[in-house]
Amino acid sequence: MKFFIDTANLNEIKEAYDMGVLDGVTTNPSLMAKEGITGDANIKAHYKAICDIVDNNVSAEVIATDYETMMKEGRELAKIDDKIVVKVPMIKDGVKAIKQFSAEGIRTNCTLVFSSGQALLAAKAGASYVSPFIGRLDDISTDGLTLIEDIIRIYDNYAYETEVLAASVRHTMHLIECANMGADVVTCPLKVITGLLKHPLTDSGLAQFLADHKKGNS
Repeated sequence: MKFFIDTANLNEIKEAYDMGVLDGVTTNPSLMAKEGITGDANIKAHYKAICDIVDNNVSAEVIATDYETMMKEGRELAKIDDKIVVKVPMIKDGVKAIKQFSAEGIRTNCTLVFSSGQALLAAKAGASYVSPFIGRLDDISTDGLTLIEDIIRIYDNYAYETEVLAASVRHTMHLIECANMGADVVTCPLKVITGLLKHPLTDSGLAQFLADHKKGNS
């Protein structure tokens, strides 16, 4: 399983990368705004700064909702760095754009996916990644993890190469369940990744080891 961090914060990206477990980054306009990054030139420069930290897979989202402008924005984003994956919304023109990006050798991440039918369209169009938002489904009393399971099964049925990127992951159990189901990628806040480190028996065991070591050297 690949671990992506869902943020535009450079310090968080560096921290995750320095742990040695980071495979990529996903961002969106909301995350950019949260970091105070505004204006086309500043946003592109920030994407480049992220690319300079990580080894690969930096999802950069188009803002347009029509085909022609999505293609223009996506091509410009792809020129920033070879690590860029163009993030495209799951709408009709988005599916059309994904097909053309794929033909041009530009990797894509189909975002805002909330059904297996949408995921099927994304795969048929040639998306590199499909991003079902499990946390947002949970918010409306729908089991987001069931969607992950359904998409994986459909993709396996037809040997689609599109990778399932579980998004809107809110906590460590989301991540673990996605791993159990066989999701290719999970994207989440840093706290979800570092949350995997935590176990009370690890803490108590380490405390005991250190106490015994201190006794033996006193």
